[in-house]
Amino acid sequence: MTLELISREPQQLRYPRPVLFVHGAWHGAWCWDRGFLDRFARNGFSAHAVSLCGHGASAGRSRLRWNTLSDYADDVAEAASHLSAPPVLVGHSMGGATVQKLLERAAAPAAVLMASMPPSGVWRVALDILRHRPVAFARMNLRMSLMPVVETPALVRRAFFSEAMPDAQVADYAACMQDESYRAFLGMLALELPRPKRVSTPMLVIGAGQDTIFLPAQVAETARAYGTEPVMFPDMAHDMMLEPGWEAVADRIMAWLEAREAAA
Repeated sequence: MTLELISREPQQLRYPRPVLFVHGAWHGAWCWDRGFLDRFARNGFSAHAVSLCGHGASAGRSRLRWNTLSDYADDVAEAASHLSAPPVLVGHSMGGATVQKLLERAAAPAAVLMASMPPSGVWRVALDILRHRPVAFARMNLRMSLMPVVETPALVRRAFFSEAMPDAQVADYAACMQDESYRAFLGMLALELPRPKRVSTPMLVIGAGQDTIFLPAQVAETARAYGTEPVMFPDMAHDMMLEPGWEAVADRIMAWLEAREAAA
């Protein structure tokens, strides 16, 4: 499987481990390449973002519908194997679910769950779609396609962005969205839920106060499952790597990683 890997290397390496970013549903590695990767590299981090199979420029688009979370975890492991050392893993949303599944079988130096799916899965958001957009929910299941959830800029804003995000940027990001695996959706409902008791990797859990997909209470649930306290950004929505103020999120992750390294 040929996977897209976008990399930014620092002029002077300050942090000894590479950082591998894993995108969420409907996205690709592109979402980390709008600022996050460059900011990490400018601060001395070797920064990389993978497009999971069937996403971005990675191979496998024809079988996207049937990808499982385990398939995505395999993709992250494959991308990690090409880096200079075992990387820190940063997973957003479904990427957070993918990172959790990978960490059940292989530890990492550290991991960050960012607006991540909680261990209980996506039941709440599925019921929210059913309640408020029943036609889209029906189309999604009849077609076995998740595209009806994000098929217009208005829906993309509702799912991912706060009112502070300019319309032009929402339209730009909406044009980058793509379909997502129906099988992975079923996995996040019930078939492949994370098992935190199998994970020993140190974890930073970050959430967004205005997130309509994974609410602050679910971020707190995730943090409890991994024995830590959540770090919340109250004015941000789900796509924390793209929202206004994303720089503060990147800086918080880097500060946590550097503090851990200094204490080691």
